[in-house]
Amino acid sequence: MRVFRLAKSPTEYSCNVYYILGDWNTIPDMNTLIDTGPSGFIIPELESINSGVGKRKLNQVIITHDHFDHSAGLKEIVPRYKPKIYAHNAGVMDSINIYDGMELMIGDTYGQLLFTPGHSNDSISVYVPRHGALFSGDTMLAIYSEGGSYTSDFYNTILKLSALDVKIIYPGHGDPITENIKLMFDTTLKIVRNSKILD
Repeated sequence: MRVFRLAKSPTEYSCNVYYILGDWNTIPDMNTLIDTGPSGFIIPELESINSGVGKRKLNQVIITHDHFDHSAGLKEIVPRYKPKIYAHNAGVMDSINIYDGMELMIGDTYGQLLFTPGHSNDSISVYVPRHGALFSGDTMLAIYSEGGSYTSDFYNTILKLSALDVKIIYPGHGDPITENIKLMFDTTLKIVRNSKILD
């Protein structure tokens, strides 16, 4: 699995957009985007990446949640590449509604689509066990300040993600996280447990 973090537009607010290919661009590989950004700004860079001779540039798009900076680019991506779209929100353009734990070939390996509400009611994360890779969307994983209140959905999401064998986190915003991941989860869980949990 190869992960490309695509460049952002200098004029638009955008999430990180990840383009995932197999190691060798073989025919069975599923070329995948995780989120699209707010527009078609990523298309020239997508076109510049060698994604395999005789292969579709883009087989599928996974939307981590339906906020404009993550999903609005579908309006330009879909007509051009005609990918399958996976989302937890049935209102996302022509999407296949995912279920928690759904398995999907991503690049050249299997990933799991996990329902992880908290940031939004339709938030999902993508976990690739073989690489210990977690694409976390906008789920807030690092909490270091005491106090505040959190929803039970958010608490259950952190509990679920902390149980995974995560070696690298690709967040919706910011740089990948590779160090002190277990400590980060443990600290966040401790703080949330000691805070007010809202139903």
